[in-house]
Amino acid sequence: MSRMKIEYDAARDLLYLWLGKPGAKAAQTVTVAPGIHADLDRANKPIGLEILDASELLGGSVQFEVVLRPQPAASAAAGDCP
Repeated sequence: MSRMKIEYDAARDLLYLWLGKPGAKAAQTVTVAPGIHADLDRANKPIGLEILDASELLGGSVQFEVVLRPQPAASAAAGDCP
């Protein structure tokens, strides 16, 4: 199981969210929005998210709250998404 890791470089005002194994090499980087770049592996799965000028873009602070509610297999297969 991999965990998300968050790094912030105050000198460069850069926030990086590791979605896969930290240190994994990206095969491709895609601009998602101005100042936001997604790193993808060879299978085009996201492995990281880079946010440039993070304090300006995110308003000076970032707070995360994650609620995970897995869908039952039958509902997810039928396309029942909230």
